[in-house]
Amino acid sequence: MTSQISDERLIVALDMPDADRARELVTELGSLVNFYKIGLGMLCSGGLKLAMDLKSKNGKRIFLDLKLFDIDATVAAAVRSIASLNPDFLTVHGDPHIVKAAVEAGAQSSMKILAVTILTSLDRDDLDAAMLAAGQVRDIAIERAKRALACGADGIICSPLEAKDIRGLEQAGGKLIVTPGTRPLGSPRQGQKRVATPREAIRDGADHLVIGRPITESASPRQAVMTILESLP
Repeated sequence: MTSQISDERLIVALDMPDADRARELVTELGSLVNFYKIGLGMLCSGGLKLAMDLKSKNGKRIFLDLKLFDIDATVAAAVRSIASLNPDFLTVHGDPHIVKAAVEAGAQSSMKILAVTILTSLDRDDLDAAMLAAGQVRDIAIERAKRALACGADGIICSPLEAKDIRGLEQAGGKLIVTPGTRPLGSPRQGQKRVATPREAIRDGADHLVIGRPITESASPRQAVMTILESLP
């Protein structure tokens, strides 16, 4: 029988139309899931209030996936404000000036600053269209991870295809690796371009998996979660 106790390596992405729908899912999953991601899509439809409630009233861990990107002073101001909500994780883009500003602004909180390398929905054609550096996506992601960690990031957001190489970096000792782009066997990619299974991601060094639609759009979200947890090493 599958355990009904949560495995905090799994972070369920509440990428849903509004907070009411998200609350229903959280209630359905109950003690099976203890870690949730809330992103920009729900920010203006109750997302921050949901984050505060799940943290303070339900005892859940919260990952605010806001991918902050702006001038240093604005990033720092945003991080100080967000820290007052007491989330566990916050994402910023992995540019060195952004990481430095975020780390310094959040230094008095327990919130972990995670740096985004290359979004898992992007491939080389997308980088070309954005006029970003030439080279393999994998190599760029690893270099961005190295620079973000050198600037004090608490961890890295990367695709599972880069997790093993980033885990092997000297700078990655004691740091978190969080991988979106994980898809259970047989699941559609749903816009993700650099993917692996949850088992592969954990095997290659990921500390946490972020999984949304394979759970939230499932006919039985609880069963989807249990199947994922059963697959983990």
